[in-house]
Amino acid sequence: QVQLVESGGGLVQAGGSLRLSCAASGRTFSSYTMGWFRRAPGKEREFVAAIRSSGAYTYYADSVKGRFTISRDNAKNTVYLQMNSLKPEDTAVYYCAARFGPSYSTDSTDYNYWGQGTQVTVSS
Repeated sequence: QVQLVESGGGLVQAGGSLRLSCAASGRTFSSYTMGWFRRAPGKEREFVAAIRSSGAYTYYADSVKGRFTISRDNAKNTVYLQMNSLKPEDTAVYYCAARFGPSYSTDSTDYNYWGQGTQVTVSS
């Protein structure tokens, strides 16, 4: 069982930055691939970024590539999402998710555990 708690969301102006954190419980955090997803108002949940269990490989949605960076600290059981050059269309609830094993996926149904979400609002 893994419990995930996100933090770091808030209100920011377009062009600004935010850093999301996701703290995980359990002693096997390093065995999980971690992902960030988001759900904007009136839209389906979508993949944002993922990082393999070792931290050696990262993956991004085209819409955030070059602006967002996912990282993890397995010693602290925490995964991060650094978001730069934020745009109003990045406004969404951001969710952290965990998938057991080393391979990543952009499909939310492949993830076993989810956090409660943190709101990110980007004003124009």
